[in-house]
Amino acid sequence: MEHTITIYCKNTKSYHEVERGISLTQLKEQLNIQLKFPVIAARVNYKLENLNFLLYKPKDVEFVDISSPTGRRCYVRSLIMVMACAVHELYPQADLRLEHPICKGYYCTLQGLDVTPDIVAKIKERMLQIIKEDRKIEEMEKQTKEVIRIFAEQTDGKATLFRTLGNPYLRYFRMGDFNDYYTNVLLPSTGYINIFDIEPYHDGILLRIPSRTNPSVLEGTVVQDKMFAHFSEYSKWNKLMNIANVGDFNNLYDAGKSAEMIRLAEALHEKKVIQIADMIKNREGGTPKLVLISGPSSSGKTSFAKRLRIQLMVNGLKPLTVSMDNYFVNRVDTPKDENGEWDFEDIHALDLDLFRDHLQRMLNGEEVEMPYYSFEKGEREWRGDKLKMEKGNVLIVEGIHALNPELIPNVDKKYMFRIYVSVLTSINLDNHNWIPTTDIRLLRRIVRDYNTRGFSARETIARCPSVVRGEVKWIYPYQEEADAMFNSALLFELAVLKQAAEPILAEVPKFCDEYTDAHRLIKALQYFRPIPISEIPPTSLLRAFVGGGTL
Repeated sequence: MEHTITIYCKNTKSYHEVERGISLTQLKEQLNIQLKFPVIAARVNYKLENLNFLLYKPKDVEFVDISSPTGRRCYVRSLIMVMACAVHELYPQADLRLEHPICKGYYCTLQGLDVTPDIVAKIKERMLQIIKEDRKIEEMEKQTKEVIRIFAEQTDGKATLFRTLGNPYLRYFRMGDFNDYYTNVLLPSTGYINIFDIEPYHDGILLRIPSRTNPSVLEGTVVQDKMFAHFSEYSKWNKLMNIANVGDFNNLYDAGKSAEMIRLAEALHEKKVIQIADMIKNREGGTPKLVLISGPSSSGKTSFAKRLRIQLMVNGLKPLTVSMDNYFVNRVDTPKDENGEWDFEDIHALDLDLFRDHLQRMLNGEEVEMPYYSFEKGEREWRGDKLKMEKGNVLIVEGIHALNPELIPNVDKKYMFRIYVSVLTSINLDNHNWIPTTDIRLLRRIVRDYNTRGFSARETIARCPSVVRGEVKWIYPYQEEADAMFNSALLFELAVLKQAAEPILAEVPKFCDEYTDAHRLIKALQYFRPIPISEIPPTSLLRAFVGGGTL
């Protein structure tokens, strides 16, 4: 047997002969890898691996730091384990639950314990102590029945999740006497963590993490009281269905109650649409003439607008709908980002002068010929479609920039009602493993673009970073301006997207950068029981992505 293997390091852009069985840490030191921030993990054949990973065969290796999306996720997962360990050591009667992202951090609760500033201070102090001790984080693997036994006394949903997975063996993580489970790799030890903070937030704790753009400092906080209230509302809705985590979801599926769960989730959606329609109709000061609907890509804005239109008609109004997508400038005039790619998220990708002119004329009661944008040609067309507002009309304008004050700076807010539509995570895998909202929207987009636009999953994933940058810059800063919010996430949707997305994701080659995300998404979907698309009502918002809708 050969005692050496050939490794291609993407950081050095060269091949290296190294000893068989070398760890990634040893390889990093041998090659003197220096990144902008400390190396915390590596992609081995485009799959993320812990720095303790041993190399026995020829591989492609790329070391990553916290500035990369994969490295950032690894850092945050490890930070959560440190926080969970601190809570366990200080307050063994309490369960830490990571609820959802908020204020550029994560909102956490302590189940079984009332949170006070003193308790938060003690948890932070213990976390700092655990980090200073540089405790080793070990990756373990045992038979599933043994792992269930290890986690049986915990009430955070892990044992329930493990029972529904059906895997003969499971991997988990150990830090001294503390055991925990995470869906992907962690840091080798706690000493790699150097930036974090926790502070009291409402009745829980806000976990603050390093900045996305400058990981050497903490991410700044923003006020998101409306978003927090929206998350809380959906948490209450989940309790109506007795679902806290994916294990509970799978148990209901196994009990033959998936149809009832779908009906209830869809009914709650419709109830919220009705509430918003009533808010518009009965707004103090009079019914607004203009309803603005904003939200990030694949949040379901168009489908929501159609459902809202129906409910406004029920309220005796006469809604008209305008899509801002039809006001894109011609492709050749689209602004470009720092990489020289078309930046369709930039507000100046819209013909603002034309849009403002048309809007003002419509509000004045004039007839306007509406443009149509051909995405295939990348050009605006005129098809003779005309629109005129009359008595009783409400104009619904839908687009990602609808809440941006720059869009229509000269229109009085008293004429507007603003709605923010997004996908807010409605179910976690367990108390410590969340499903990012960006992943849900990415899965929606992968399925829709593959079936209706001919884009491969690889192409959609490759486009994702620029979409996210655009959302951070152009959409998220204005979400708190909304008069109402709508969570388009459905409790069962990942179980439906599972069957549609898995074969598409399987087509992503294993030798490209996009495989890292494709592999991660496939792993996330494995936790869900599959629900056939045929069980979803044709009026469901999810139909906009999986097809077969009637709206």
